[in-house]
Amino acid sequence: MPVTTIEWENDHIRMIDQTRLPLELVHLKIDKVEVLAEAIKSLRVRGAPAIGVAGAFGILLGIQNHADEDREGFFKLLEETAIYLNATRPTAVNLSWALNRMQAVANSNAGQDVPSLKQMLRNEALEIWEEDRRTCRALGQHGQALLEDGSRILTHCNTGALATADYGTAIGVVFAANEAGKKVHVYADETRPLLQGARLNVWELMNEGIDVTLICDNTAAAVMQKGEIDCCIVGADRIAANGDTANKIGTYNVAVLAEKHNIPFYIAAPYSTIDFNITGGDQIPIEQRAPEEVTEGFGRRTAPPNTKVYSPAFDVTPNDLITAIITEAGVIYPPFEANLRARTSQTKSQNPR
Repeated sequence: MPVTTIEWENDHIRMIDQTRLPLELVHLKIDKVEVLAEAIKSLRVRGAPAIGVAGAFGILLGIQNHADEDREGFFKLLEETAIYLNATRPTAVNLSWALNRMQAVANSNAGQDVPSLKQMLRNEALEIWEEDRRTCRALGQHGQALLEDGSRILTHCNTGALATADYGTAIGVVFAANEAGKKVHVYADETRPLLQGARLNVWELMNEGIDVTLICDNTAAAVMQKGEIDCCIVGADRIAANGDTANKIGTYNVAVLAEKHNIPFYIAAPYSTIDFNITGGDQIPIEQRAPEEVTEGFGRRTAPPNTKVYSPAFDVTPNDLITAIITEAGVIYPPFEANLRARTSQTKSQNPR
């Protein structure tokens, strides 16, 4: 079974420190909002769905020790905690989605006393965690129907259990195919500069006994040219209303190569990743990472001192390069702007909260 990435235990968060993989499986106990914020920024927890769950649990950390008799101060602290956590990763929309959802529960029950509000928020955070588990499994089932026995899949960045609560999006599709008895083969891009594909995807797939081959990012074109890839499946950190998709830097490269070689290119993401407030990918904020991640990756300098570095964490794949978007509500094909909105009512009926 895939690992459980993040969960709530009594009064703290228990989660895997992904910076220690693949050499060590270390679980962190986090009981302070500031420690959680550092964990999100430093990618100890990463992946849009997992960050959303972390944000919901972070609200619990922020308010759990607040004085029960101070309701006005409680709402002030709730807002401050949400603003603070929301600033940690600007591209992944699941974080703001989860934080807004937690605030909405409190605001809609503003007349309740503080102990009742704390319990409501705890229940909501646990529901967000459980929804993620259900959503990824449903998404995986829809996606695996696109794969045949023997399919060869190219992935980019980690999209398995480590990117969610415990199952995955794009790699969740692979897990579901494996559970259905399909023998699939995965080519995993290493995903520079932090090697989430090499460190995390390969580790997860090997743990599940799934055939996987690691390739350098710049090998993708060669394996496509040789006819070794049947489809590409990647995740998403934010999807605009028109289907433009922000994902780990290098995803756009893969999409362009897939079009050149007539290979289907799929996005796999929960519906909460779709941001209907933005009409296109040019409105998605792109996080810039520290230059040291490129020039001194994993503690070893690989470029001269004072080298200028451009290091966006994400790029945007235009919707016309995307074959379909795999969600918990089904596989959605173009035209995306109309068809994504058409599925909104279905997801709301499945997740009425």
